[in-house]
Amino acid sequence: MTSFHYQTQANDETIEHLLRQKWQAGKKTVHLMRMAKSVTDTDGEPIDWRDPLPQGTMLHFTMPEAVSNYVEEENNLPIVYEDEHILVVNKPAGMDTHPDGQRGTGTVMNRIMHYVRNNGSDYAEHIHRLDKGTAGLILIAKHPIAKTLFDRMLANNEIERMYTAELDGYLKKSKGTLSYPIGRDRSHPTRRRVSVSGQRAVTHFKVIKRSEDTTIVEASLETGRTHQIRVHFSHIGHPVKGDTVYEGSITEDGQYRLTATKISFRHPFTEQPATIEI
Repeated sequence: MTSFHYQTQANDETIEHLLRQKWQAGKKTVHLMRMAKSVTDTDGEPIDWRDPLPQGTMLHFTMPEAVSNYVEEENNLPIVYEDEHILVVNKPAGMDTHPDGQRGTGTVMNRIMHYVRNNGSDYAEHIHRLDKGTAGLILIAKHPIAKTLFDRMLANNEIERMYTAELDGYLKKSKGTLSYPIGRDRSHPTRRRVSVSGQRAVTHFKVIKRSEDTTIVEASLETGRTHQIRVHFSHIGHPVKGDTVYEGSITEDGQYRLTATKISFRHPFTEQPATIEI
């Protein structure tokens, strides 16, 4: 059963306001919680949703209907961060974030499903995804309200994601912004390309290290388009090393050199700044 605790952040906060206004939880979720009397105090006693609560009141939320349907597989992925609301996992290159179909296997979410079920829950959903060849940090919600809040934060550009990439060639500019719209490549089923009719895409970067034939950069996303970093750097003539889909040079292990290294945000439940990095 999925559950979490929350400590009220202001005087006279009500559960009704918390769920409907502050968190803007889904109507179905709110209805199910109300019917199940699933908000209680620390002694397990239900609380009237209209009662004003003192700041610092500890509430317990239970979400019996929260179930994810991923097939579970034994987890061997490092959990970098975890609290009652989210966890962050370090994905290896070469693994998909989630399966294509309901019964698919071999992905991050299959392994995380095994992890959360071993810890008494049935729910886990990714907030964002990484390309199969990209390694690094993925943020995962542990209950539906966290999923709703972090999805909204992602859409509002309130989650900062930082990447490290090794590029082919000597990139002369020490820092800059790549602002090129990205759309589908009609000649290839999965490729993207810079296109005047594409979606707005903005990548900021700064150089960390250079050698004669490669450049290591730190890149942050202002938007989150499919293959954005890969497309942008390939477009300026410096593809990610190993990314042969976008004209990158071949690597010995066949993987390309792009890693999601840092996630930063203001935690919507504690209201404190949080940074998770590798």
